[in-house]
Amino acid sequence: MSTAVSPLAPTEVPDMPVISGVKLATAAAGIRYKGRTDVLLAVMDKGTTVAGVFTQSKCPSAPVEWCRAKLSRGRARALVVNSGNANAFTGKTGRQATALTASIAARALACSPSEVFLASTGVIGEPLDATKFNGVLGALAESAVPGEWMNAAKAIMTTDTFPKVATATVKLGKAVVTINGMAKGAGMIMPDMATMLAFVFTDAPIAAGALQSLLKSGVEDTFNAVTIDGDTSTSDTLLAFATGAAAVNGAPKISRAGDPRLKAFTKALRTVLADLAEQVARDGEGARKLVEIIVEGAMSKGSARRIAMSVANSPLVKTAIAGEDANWGRVVMAVGKAGEPANRDKLAISFNGIRVASRGARDPSYDEAGVSAAMKNPKIQIKIALGLGKGRDRVLTCDLTQEYVAINGDYRS
Repeated sequence: MSTAVSPLAPTEVPDMPVISGVKLATAAAGIRYKGRTDVLLAVMDKGTTVAGVFTQSKCPSAPVEWCRAKLSRGRARALVVNSGNANAFTGKTGRQATALTASIAARALACSPSEVFLASTGVIGEPLDATKFNGVLGALAESAVPGEWMNAAKAIMTTDTFPKVATATVKLGKAVVTINGMAKGAGMIMPDMATMLAFVFTDAPIAAGALQSLLKSGVEDTFNAVTIDGDTSTSDTLLAFATGAAAVNGAPKISRAGDPRLKAFTKALRTVLADLAEQVARDGEGARKLVEIIVEGAMSKGSARRIAMSVANSPLVKTAIAGEDANWGRVVMAVGKAGEPANRDKLAISFNGIRVASRGARDPSYDEAGVSAAMKNPKIQIKIALGLGKGRDRVLTCDLTQEYVAINGDYRS
């Protein structure tokens, strides 16, 4: 884990309110790191519903497979997260570790192992010694208390430089409900569902099926629109838990995602997801620039997304931004290689609102000094206008610095 906090870290951290029906506790189990917490236990009241989206990697981790198998039941009593070891590419040993972890937690909480959800992050290919959870999870079950959100977010960090949390409150019927979220992720980030690990909790009474629909649609323009390095993790997991505790205060029980009473809640949920996703981009390994890429005038939204990702994942574009060089030629390259409809002679490109290229050539008003000054900002916006249709999309990424290489060059050793 890095010791220096990213210069792009949020300047303000929200006060995370208590969510009725959720208790949290953390501990140091010695999974990999010494002298820091590396295990999180979240305890949920009976009746809590759960939804989840997971990595599209064809080499998923054992915890991902465990959660997928249990998700159809729609009920959760516990979440166990460890950092330092991803329990991925660990074969039969990995599956045994997930079963043992769930059984230890279930015994501590007097629930079924199928109600225990798991997530792991860290080194791939190293066996996870789940016996280290013996005693630890029992103690955590006894010590878990409401409101330990910051400690929970810190416990799941690996190369992250700051804990990532977000919160929102919104009216649902006669009640005010709360949505709290936490996430971790700084490298190996190009999600096909969420990010490396993210967890959302609410006291709203929402059925599992409805929660699943809300979560699946919510990630599309938030976590799925973020990339750090173009690499999709084996462990990507986003879980949402709804305790239903707000029903006693007048919140209606929601059984379908299309319920009109969910309009404000849906917007608030997406705000929390978007906040967490941006924090992941701000904490990209070695990042010094937050980069927003907007593609408009594409043939479709999907086409715009693919072009934006082509630009966002280009090492040449990302290193130019790190060097504060408005090298729009590299953007042209990335647009052209995306395999999507594009017309060179209609293309226009802007950096932080300054148009640098238009109609297939350098813009007539191009000013090197002005654009060079704009590139010194900590946030860089690249806008690409294709002039072909009405498709538009937006993705977030960061620059690529020497520190990224330093972090990843010896991550395992």
